[in-house]
Amino acid sequence: MSHAVDQNPLLTPHTLPPFNDIRPEHVVPAIEKLLADDRHIVEEVVAKGDYSWKGLVQPLDTYGEATGQAWSPVSHLNSVMNSTELRAAYQSCLGELSAYSTWFGQHQGLFKAYQALRDGQEYAQLSIAQKRAIDNTLRDFRLAGVDLPEDKKKRFGEIRARLSELSNQFSNNVLDATQAWHLDVERDRLSGLPESALDMLKANAEAKGVEGYRITLDFPSYFPVMSYADDRALREEVYTAFVTRASDQGPNAGQYDNSVIMKEMVTLRQELAALLDFATYADLSLATKMAASPAQVLDFLNDLANRARPQAEAEFGELQQFAQEQLGLDTLAPWDITYASEKLREQRYAISQEALRPYFPAPKVIEGLFGVVNRLYGLTFRENKDVEVWHPDVRYFEVLEDGQPIAGFYLDLYAREGKRGGAWMDACRTRRRREDGSLQLPVAYLVCNFTRPVGDRPALLTHDEVTTLFHEFGHGLHHMLTQQEVSDVSGISGVAWDAVELPSQFMENFCWEREGLDLIASHVDTGETLPQALFDKLVAARNFQSAMMMMRQLEFSLFDFRLHNELKAPSADDIQSLLNDVRLKVAVVPQTRFNRFQHGFSHIFAGGYAAGYYSYKWAEVLSSDAYSAFEEAGVFDRATGQRFRQEILEKGGSEDAAVLFQNFRGREPRIDALLRHSGITASV
Repeated sequence: MSHAVDQNPLLTPHTLPPFNDIRPEHVVPAIEKLLADDRHIVEEVVAKGDYSWKGLVQPLDTYGEATGQAWSPVSHLNSVMNSTELRAAYQSCLGELSAYSTWFGQHQGLFKAYQALRDGQEYAQLSIAQKRAIDNTLRDFRLAGVDLPEDKKKRFGEIRARLSELSNQFSNNVLDATQAWHLDVERDRLSGLPESALDMLKANAEAKGVEGYRITLDFPSYFPVMSYADDRALREEVYTAFVTRASDQGPNAGQYDNSVIMKEMVTLRQELAALLDFATYADLSLATKMAASPAQVLDFLNDLANRARPQAEAEFGELQQFAQEQLGLDTLAPWDITYASEKLREQRYAISQEALRPYFPAPKVIEGLFGVVNRLYGLTFRENKDVEVWHPDVRYFEVLEDGQPIAGFYLDLYAREGKRGGAWMDACRTRRRREDGSLQLPVAYLVCNFTRPVGDRPALLTHDEVTTLFHEFGHGLHHMLTQQEVSDVSGISGVAWDAVELPSQFMENFCWEREGLDLIASHVDTGETLPQALFDKLVAARNFQSAMMMMRQLEFSLFDFRLHNELKAPSADDIQSLLNDVRLKVAVVPQTRFNRFQHGFSHIFAGGYAAGYYSYKWAEVLSSDAYSAFEEAGVFDRATGQRFRQEILEKGGSEDAAVLFQNFRGREPRIDALLRHSGITASV
């Protein structure tokens, strides 16, 4: 065991993770050793009795960082290079990590030490960030059940550990269900698909050594079929497989079924909330958010739904009429919606995502993204090819200010087997002042699942994919441009969950501006910028079906929030009934009886958004309103950019999100910019 520890790359200090050396067998010994060290230092610090920032917070931060730096690459690899061995190693650590977190959060001596620091004379002399970190920690002790009697503490720990296991299992089931299904077809069944999609489906087949074309449920494969395939039966087959993943329905019914997991998770979350004297899990969730109460969240969502519904119904009516008259579809089935919508978009605006692809070669988009950030904040970027990465597709960049590195990030753009779907930003390193006085620079992981390059041509992105990249990079800037030196409030740490999407959604706006697109778009063959006629069509089409889209997001948000606000111990049928009720009230698009969207809703069952999915819309009010300041001053107005950087991006979680927003905007947020940007004119 000691030899394994000696040779373990996860236990050797590194500036960046040694991805080439990390093996599944390193994981468990490293985490066991680090958690034992963490427990020892907690007891030592408490026993010593020096309840100052230097004597209490700094040593705990140092040891906690060592554990974080080991777990971060393991957790990351589990998402981007999933294998049976790594999955087993990752899974076997979850219980120990959860147990340690619960033990730490319920440690009476540690709680009293922090309380003594809070009540002592030194507190007044501390920085705003240091005070905020202490106050948050004391709040988190209470939310971890520090005040509970022993039997309830024990139960609290059991629930936390079990929820961690269930969340991981939910995620694994979705990944396995996604990868368990494929359909091999001949070319003649793929009428309507653009060349880029055909090339990819052919490459899928070749990679598996089979003839023809292989459709999978990975989004870059699924979406073109739903958007362009003329074969209605094919669309139905692929749609059915996609919306029944990890459920009791569909072609792999029951194989990776998340029904029991969802039921147990909601029940345990409600029990956890009750242990802490919260009425519901929704109330517990809001303890760390901007929103004041469940009623405020529900009023906000229902108000938006009331404003958007008339327009959404009109949009769907137009689609039905178009499908009937132009496509011969008397009834619009769910597998027709995307297809008919794409045809209507093309007819109305003479534009399609495919027509835009040649203008968005991935290398140019990345260069343009860097150009936008340079104009806003004066930063530059430099690729470093000497940094170890986990896959040949991955690139590493340094963020420079005045020629000096201030941060770094890994960029992993393309879909592949063993990589979970979606797009996300995660922290690799957090900016912090170390005990020796040196500064640790922030490093981010930026992950997407775009269509891979085929042959020697660069990957050509859709405008939607460009927007996704800008979104995730907004999160990255929030993490990387922080000026905080206390890790608990540095970057996105300590930021209210319903404000964390503000910088990401803010960045999306630059994908719709002529000045922004001139930096981003350049034809793959000719280098020509996006023609004005095409730009005009893109902008005209921006809010195509925007009210329908908003109703869809509100459906997800209301389902999530009501699930955690109303159901105490639901069955899978109860969960389905609640979703049906939400759809009855807000959905304008028809659903099939077999649709099991909730079984793949990883955001709330495996991604930290439980009773928090509303955050996307909540933060969109903030991001739209923040962007309207740039519309007023000039899209690339440097002074406004610097204010946004200083008041929002640099402050991290050091102050209340509502205060930071008001400092930037000079007033409280207003909803009108969101409605205007969404093209929604209906009001109540």
